[in-house]
Amino acid sequence: MMERLRAMREPLKYVQGRDALLKFHEEMGYMGKRWLFVCSGSGYKACHDKIEASFGNLEDYRRYEIFGGISSNGEIAKMKSIVEEDGIDTVVAVGGGSAVDTAKATAYYTGKHIVIIPTVAATDAPCTGLSVIYNDDHSFDKYLFYPTNPDAVMVDSNVIANAPVKFLIAGMGDALGTYFEGRASIRTESASLEGTGITRAGQALARLCYDTLRAYGKQAIEACKVHAVTPALEAIIEANVYLSGVGADNVNCAAAHSFYNGVTSIEGKHADHGCCVAFGTLVQLVLEGAAKEEFKEVQDFCLEVGLPVTLEEIGVTTLEQIKTISENACVPGETIHNMAGDVKPVELYDAILQADAMGKLALNRE
Repeated sequence: MMERLRAMREPLKYVQGRDALLKFHEEMGYMGKRWLFVCSGSGYKACHDKIEASFGNLEDYRRYEIFGGISSNGEIAKMKSIVEEDGIDTVVAVGGGSAVDTAKATAYYTGKHIVIIPTVAATDAPCTGLSVIYNDDHSFDKYLFYPTNPDAVMVDSNVIANAPVKFLIAGMGDALGTYFEGRASIRTESASLEGTGITRAGQALARLCYDTLRAYGKQAIEACKVHAVTPALEAIIEANVYLSGVGADNVNCAAAHSFYNGVTSIEGKHADHGCCVAFGTLVQLVLEGAAKEEFKEVQDFCLEVGLPVTLEEIGVTTLEQIKTISENACVPGETIHNMAGDVKPVELYDAILQADAMGKLALNRE
């Protein structure tokens, strides 16, 4: 077996802070003079005026497109033709995960710069070097891996503070998996999410992500509820967006993300990514035979910030559904196979039952 090279991947530039968008042009102006902003509806409302203010009297060409709500092949083709017709230099994503994935793919296919402006801190998509692409009928098509991560990511902390708090909590759920899934991948010398060997830097970011969540999570939620930008909120935005994104990219996923993928296979069920990953992290700890102290530490964190600790909280109510999750989470190619000793559907099924039982106990204690 040829030894795998270790590598680190991250955005070339990461900018975060209060009213950061007022400095959009100052920070990003080196990328060209012609801009396409691929916006979600709410992203446009939250960011347009500040971005425009950053250009002052400059005559840069700026086009804002409200996109169709899903990163589909048709939507990407539409944006691609705009880039070509308008001679765009830089594509900018303004919105949640779907806007981010659409803009990344557009920039990649047209060979342009890409800047990401996330309007929620609900997932770690902004910093990563991949997109989830869907067919036009909303069915999953593929993961699209890029040769590099975005040119820049800019997070305006006021925008995040004014977004619904549920998104911040979901982002903490997604970020919670980063350290534990990374640790599991390192134990089996698995490749990183980007297919290279895992660096010590990647491991350190994943660990810092978890430590930051525990230290500041509860305070950040309270700050977000009153739309206040405080050091705690800034710390959690960085954990959700940067530490989790760059951490996950440079370590890998394991059982927690496979659990989420399993939940999405239940007919007619819309699963919240971050909440499923949080519960999936508890399931993974059961699979690993984690001591009760560690399991309780993670479970207590979930209870403190309002992440689910039982199946009922994510809308899974029957044994049949658990069976479906277990089978689909263990299909070939799933990241659960990065776990030591591998995991069979029957083992996952039982681990889900135990994690749920422990969650019910904890809720009764409350």
